Amino acid sequence: MSDDGSVTVGVLSLHTSKETKAILNAVADLGHQPVWLREENTAVSIEDGTATMEPDVDVIANRLLLTNTEQPAEGLGLASVFAGLKPMLNPPAAQLDAVHKFATATKLAAEGIPVPDALLALSADRLNAGRERFGDGAVFKTAIGTHGGGTWWVGPDEQVNPRVGLRQAFLQSYIDHDADRHSDLRVYVVDDRIVGAMHRFAPEGEWRTNVALGGDVTDATDQIPEDVASMATRSAAVIGLDYAGVDIIQGEDGWYVLEVNPTAGFRGLFEATGRSPAPHIAALAIEAGGGTVDDGRVFDLSATLDDSPPPGRPPRAGLGGQESPVVIGYTEEVVVSGTSGSETVIAKSDTGAGRTSIDTQLAAAIGAGPIRSMTRVKSGSVKTGKARPVVDIVVGIGGHQHTVTASVEDRSHMDYPMLLGRDILEHYQVDVRRRTDAEGEAESEEEELAEE
Repeated sequence: MSDDGSVTVGVLSLHTSKETKAILNAVADLGHQPVWLREENTAVSIEDGTATMEPDVDVIANRLLLTNTEQPAEGLGLASVFAGLKPMLNPPAAQLDAVHKFATATKLAAEGIPVPDALLALSADRLNAGRERFGDGAVFKTAIGTHGGGTWWVGPDEQVNPRVGLRQAFLQSYIDHDADRHSDLRVYVVDDRIVGAMHRFAPEGEWRTNVALGGDVTDATDQIPEDVASMATRSAAVIGLDYAGVDIIQGEDGWYVLEVNPTAGFRGLFEATGRSPAPHIAALAIEAGGGTVDDGRVFDLSATLDDSPPPGRPPRAGLGGQESPVVIGYTEEVVVSGTSGSETVIAKSDTGAGRTSIDTQLAAAIGAGPIRSMTRVKSGSVKTGKARPVVDIVVGIGGHQHTVTASVEDRSHMDYPMLLGRDILEHYQVDVRRRTDAEGEAESEEEELAEE
């Protein structure tokens, strides 16, 4: 803490998000010093037996996003390095238990907090042998995932694999109390206090309620039953998180905790409640660093979600101060996963296609599905478009994992069993001169141009 009483708060976030920007802006608005800890400005040095961190901060708010990376242990290791030097909100040990959904459920169950029945097994035989206990429909999900990705509804006769790509996966009871529209409750907790809550409703034709998938939200802050509010705050405390989004669902016989999310988004909550958790997180970090805040000012600031360019951001890497994008080629080796397995294939990039597509046989081999809906796509020679089924798949590329809703088509007459659409390519820069499959001939095929 400086001589004038101001605290320097470092927000550890290697990705760009509204939430990170909002926390940094809130720190500044509360009269303290924000620093965005990123690749461009952060280092740790050990010299003569003394470890020091740069830039120097008083406290760290951990916002590392680990759920969509292929190697989340690397991020946890980084967090552990920094937590050994500075006080950290959402410390790495708690973050590990939180991002691994089965670890979360195990810890909560041990403390008497209701969670859905679930089964994690290391062999396919054991996992499928326990399938019947979940009835006509079960949830099959990866232990680490985000935005509803890596989550499927499976029927009683569908065989599942204990791993989806690099992720461990498990079965979980499907819980619902409204046959017309699936819904759940997200409660945002900061320092054992509820700063907002929202009902989340699944979009039409969907059972997952995630805002990222198009779910609707309504304010539930003043409607939470006392026992449910206690369930939310206890869950965050049991996991050891200073701030978290706790997802709770109502069944026919009571309430159950689904997840405790250490990097829950703010957008849906702000849309529903008009309140942002960012100033509350900023205030907690400032106080952890020895500073003081005005509670009234925190409340006033929470009425806005300020995600404008924040102070404390280092100059971006790359030419002209622009952030260097990840580059992929015209063709790339990808790992595609479904409920029953994974395959490594060569996929072709097509920036003219809105949606990723997968060959019928490949989709069957990995257990892609079940079919979520039908989509109609247009191609160069078919003006009316063709109806194709769409399924959820997980695609590993460039060190990241993406869950997308891919269209299924017969690509047996084409050179590549997968086509990467803009739903994946929007995260990358495509270099058409680079290709994984050496100097192969480009295929002649009708590519998807647009979706109706």
